[in-house]
Amino acid sequence: MDVNSSHGFPFAIVGFDLDGTLLDTSGDLTAAVNHALGSIGRAPLSVEAVKPMIGGGARAMLRHGLDATGGHDAETLDRLHHLLLEYYEAHLAVHTAPFPGAIEALDELAARGVTLGIMTNKLERFARAILGALDLTDRFASIIGGDTLGVAKPSPRPIQALVEQCGGGKAAFVGDSIFDVQAARAARLPVITCSFGFLSQSVEALGGDAIIDSYAELIPTLTRLSPSAT
Repeated sequence: MDVNSSHGFPFAIVGFDLDGTLLDTSGDLTAAVNHALGSIGRAPLSVEAVKPMIGGGARAMLRHGLDATGGHDAETLDRLHHLLLEYYEAHLAVHTAPFPGAIEALDELAARGVTLGIMTNKLERFARAILGALDLTDRFASIIGGDTLGVAKPSPRPIQALVEQCGGGKAAFVGDSIFDVQAARAARLPVITCSFGFLSQSVEALGGDAIIDSYAELIPTLTRLSPSAT
């Protein structure tokens, strides 16, 4: 029997991406990128310019930032990657906050008996530090980073581990990038995409099973979404 059958809710587990899905981390990530760029005299990037670079991990984000401001070589990328991580670790939650309505949605899911998890390509220690700073850690039965298992999205393994750590059962994933969609698909989970996320292409082009424009739409969308959507 589905653990949520008494509530009439189709999912026992809902997993979330972090950056651009649950949390707006763009301000702090942009500051970290600009700190690294500034160290070699590059012009700073706007938050809107950095948003599409987020999602594949800090190194990929920095590589995009370097390419947007004059290019890069391997040695520079390695050196500035360390500089970016040092700065970011010291400034994780200056501007970062949950997207509007996210906490209310988490509350409602918990009230329905749904177990919650996080799977992000961010380093696990950074994810845990941010969630701790925002007093959100205890809401999640599983917190998996891009380095936790040695593989990140789009591999399905971290999402599969999230489901296992949350106790197993029917699960859905919520994200904002092609990595989220590819990983959820490969893990055979339905996936909801967020139009308010850090999109590198149109949200429609991501090919999720459903789109939400705000967290007010999450519970109704999950209620309509079949666990066998994929």
